Amino acid sequence: MQNKSIPTILKEIAMLLEIKGENPFKTRAYYNAANILSGVTDLDDLIRQKRLREIKGIGEALSKKIEEYSLTGKMQYLEDLKKEVPESLLELMEIPNLGPKRIKALYDELGVRNIGELEYACRENRLVNLLGFGMKTQEKVRKGIEFLKRHKGEFLFGDIYPEAEGIKKHLASVAGPEWVEVCGSIRRRKEIVRDMDILVAGDNHEKVTAFFVSMPEVDEVLLTGDTKTSVRLKSGIEADLRVVRQAEFPCALMYFTGSKEHNVRLRAIAKKKGWKLNEYGLFEDDRMLPCQSEEEVYKALGLAWIPPELREDSGEVEAAEEGRLPAILTLDDIKGTFHVHTDFSDGIDSLEKMAEEAQRLGYLYVGISDHSKSAYYAGGLKPETVRRQWEMIDAINERNRSFHIFKGIESDIQPDGSLDYDEDILKGFDFVVASIHSGFTMKKDDMEKRIIRAMENPYTTMLGHPTGRLLLSRDGYECDMVKLIDAAARNHVIMELNASPYRLDIDWRYLKYAKDKGVMISINPDAHGVTGLREVFYGVGIARKGWQERKDVLNTQGVNDIKDTLKRIRDAKRYQRNNK
Repeated sequence: MQNKSIPTILKEIAMLLEIKGENPFKTRAYYNAANILSGVTDLDDLIRQKRLREIKGIGEALSKKIEEYSLTGKMQYLEDLKKEVPESLLELMEIPNLGPKRIKALYDELGVRNIGELEYACRENRLVNLLGFGMKTQEKVRKGIEFLKRHKGEFLFGDIYPEAEGIKKHLASVAGPEWVEVCGSIRRRKEIVRDMDILVAGDNHEKVTAFFVSMPEVDEVLLTGDTKTSVRLKSGIEADLRVVRQAEFPCALMYFTGSKEHNVRLRAIAKKKGWKLNEYGLFEDDRMLPCQSEEEVYKALGLAWIPPELREDSGEVEAAEEGRLPAILTLDDIKGTFHVHTDFSDGIDSLEKMAEEAQRLGYLYVGISDHSKSAYYAGGLKPETVRRQWEMIDAINERNRSFHIFKGIESDIQPDGSLDYDEDILKGFDFVVASIHSGFTMKKDDMEKRIIRAMENPYTTMLGHPTGRLLLSRDGYECDMVKLIDAAARNHVIMELNASPYRLDIDWRYLKYAKDKGVMISINPDAHGVTGLREVFYGVGIARKGWQERKDVLNTQGVNDIKDTLKRIRDAKRYQRNNK
């Protein structure tokens, strides 16, 4: 049966050779062989009888490789080729306007290895100045990626949330805003979502359903029923609409929000009281206990209301029983933000525009942190450019006393853990975000030593995107996050919560531990344009999932408190270095 995949294997080799820049005649030979063999019906017999060379276009070397694959299930030539050229580059061939030469340029110049990394490179405008690309090509590539993503089974929360809010608004015009909610993993602010659960309360099921399936966002109707209707949206995600009676809405809202584990805990509490809890209501025998809201359902169970973001069975039920739930962060608590790029490096907007937009959003300050000199691919700042930017920031701060720009840098962490500038430059920054942008494949111990040494640097203020992950695209580098959080606590380092919906890094599952260790976080958008500043919203959702309160987050502080905090951190680190 595996012989049926031989044409596919040969085509894969051809594409890898083409990406590698191999002799075009050699590449064409593999493409031709794949086409020829895809039309051969007696391929098994020809291989068994060693008669492949009778086919025009199949030479001795190629026939031996095919026989090797038929016998062993492997082709050593392909395995060796994969060591030279990452196999993941093949998925880029599916994107319109990306031929092998361009893919090779993306890999050689930017280190792009898969669709997710390419999407992020487009987001940071890395293709604009790349030879053979430009703004128009970058936009075409971005649209091609969007098309491919529609057919995935998993979706970034940041891609789906705006669509979910739009649908909620549409349905509110029919059922009333108080009777419509998006539930499931979207309401819980999970970083990855697989479907969309929409709950509506109303007596006219037919009217709501007809309106739902006729919305412009709907691509295909999959199922219609008395209480549930399933569709596929144009974004590719499946959406389930459930229509319940208004009396059922509070319990249905809790049930369809989940998580499954959280619901199991709640049902167990109800059972101990002799009750039954399900999506239809809270029952004593056959009598529904009246609950006008989710809050009343929780209260009936003897619990404080638990915010949806916390409902992951990670200690929230016990905390609600004992009155220990945190007063978790809100978006209004954020007073400013850090890790913002400008057109000094790879941002698309000027320093002035980024500051103006931050002020328009109601922020009191912004921390500019363009790339450091080693990030040549991103226009990293040379020392003389750094000083020129400082002068510009000083001039703006002098003109506008109601808003403050903090001087920062996103310094590359070198393979040995050192930062990217000498001390005479580093000491001039208000803050330094230390980040890894290369060498992701280091061994775990070496990576941990590299990051910890960077945190020990007396000028490191924050650890940027701590794992380097790109959601649905690239796993984080190998390191023990508990060990890194411990090191941050020892070295007075703030952990960045990178709010980009492509990253959302640090993972929310570690935020409670950071909180317990006294490690402050900073919710930073990693913005490369004015629109990126709004992505702080996504970081706040993750911070809420991680039980973060105002006191745990740096950028809930005002300007003067930020200045005091940054000075206190630097003084503590300097004292630590001098007393080793």
